[in-house]
Amino acid sequence: MAITAGGLLNSTPASIQQTLSTNYLDLSSASNAGWGQQYVPDLMEKEAEVFGPRTISGFLSQVGAEEAMTADQVVWSEQGRLHLSYTCTMTDNNGNINGSLNGGKVTITDHIDTNADYTSGSHGIRVNDTVIVANPESVIKALVTEVDGNVVELAPYGVADCSAITDAKTDCVIMVYGSEYAKGKKYLSAAAAEADTRGANEPSFKSYTNKPIIMKDYYEVSGSDASRIGWVEVSTEAGQSGYLWYLKAEADTRARFTDYIEMAMLEGELGVHGTDAVDNFLGTAGDSTGTQGLFAAITSRGNVTSGVTGVNAATDLAEFDAILAEFDKQGAIEEYMMFVNRATSLAIDDMLASMNSYGAGGTSYGVFDNSEDMALNLGFTGFRRGSYDFYKSDFRYLNDKATRGGINDAASANAIRGVMIPAGTSSVYDQTVGSSIKRPFLHVRYRASQTDDRRMKTWVTGSVGAATSALDVMQIHMLSERCLVTQGANNFMLMK
Repeated sequence: MAITAGGLLNSTPASIQQTLSTNYLDLSSASNAGWGQQYVPDLMEKEAEVFGPRTISGFLSQVGAEEAMTADQVVWSEQGRLHLSYTCTMTDNNGNINGSLNGGKVTITDHIDTNADYTSGSHGIRVNDTVIVANPESVIKALVTEVDGNVVELAPYGVADCSAITDAKTDCVIMVYGSEYAKGKKYLSAAAAEADTRGANEPSFKSYTNKPIIMKDYYEVSGSDASRIGWVEVSTEAGQSGYLWYLKAEADTRARFTDYIEMAMLEGELGVHGTDAVDNFLGTAGDSTGTQGLFAAITSRGNVTSGVTGVNAATDLAEFDAILAEFDKQGAIEEYMMFVNRATSLAIDDMLASMNSYGAGGTSYGVFDNSEDMALNLGFTGFRRGSYDFYKSDFRYLNDKATRGGINDAASANAIRGVMIPAGTSSVYDQTVGSSIKRPFLHVRYRASQTDDRRMKTWVTGSVGAATSALDVMQIHMLSERCLVTQGANNFMLMK
């Protein structure tokens, strides 16, 4: 009797018992694992898998955060902060501070983040802007009187000079808070040079790139052992009838390859063309090797915390609130996914239990279409702290001794305990489509064209089934070409 296949079945039945890539029944796929367990229970005696709903890739797949790409790299541009704030050094107009009656000047040394240029006058501070300059000793409010490249001259309000700042300082911050003009004056100070004409501030962008890597694996079975191939007759909801085939032993190879896809998106590192041994081995022509995974992206462009260790619940709460304060500095993201190891998960549970009230009460579950059941089914529990909603999940990859759990044991000082990922989307300029679009903060890009979808490609060669060569074997090949886009990494947190 034929079995009716549900809509989540990932293959198309063949009219005859023929082993094709299109009618392969992938029992390791999360989309039809339930179907396989229901109708083919004797095939599911498998060890616990790392890959599953409690994974970053599993979550991204569930929320549809995967998108095709056609180029060799993905390029996106992130807009800098709306408001202008910079680090700077400060002196008076004579190179000193004390005793001067000549106002003061600052030399801009950096932007408060890495998303804007600050040199050669492109920093955005203009004549007639009103600014605040602060250091550990004092706070000064002043009017900008002249701009020469990254040197900004000031006239402080209320006093003749900047002597409130005791010495030439290298730890100052300058922030624009407005402007002031005399009656009837245009965008140019009466005492300013023509070169100081006020120009419009353009939005600042910084471009980031990542490149996909090609991952491969295969499973082989001889013609003599091909009897291990199993067949399932199905009837689809569209009225098609036919056969799907499976190999139980091949499922382990496929499950491991699927895990590798997830792990590569987490652990990937970018190489440098012409300088590293990987490039020499692969012989890549003009291309860098590797891809930037999630951990590397957050380390270089995001935030890292060593807090919430489980030593003391009260201390953990203070450290968790410090994380919130850091998020407050970065943007307005108020929903976060948390993938943490067991110890950190328990530390958070103990931290919340030490409070008078906590838990799912008030949690919106917006990222799960406001469905608490959906969140729980995917292995997430929600809680609210301040104005933030968090969805926490134990991350098996960080616990398993054969994966990151073992690496963490060997290098405990640099152990990765978890990651906080902002939910929702952000607006970026995509150079491929040539416009600003909204995309998830974290999403996968995979190579695909009209003729070849390389998200997860499977094909069969040999003389068994496919009959593509004289080899007395069946070879099942697997390939994926993809990369991870970590967008707005300043809103992410890596727990080490």
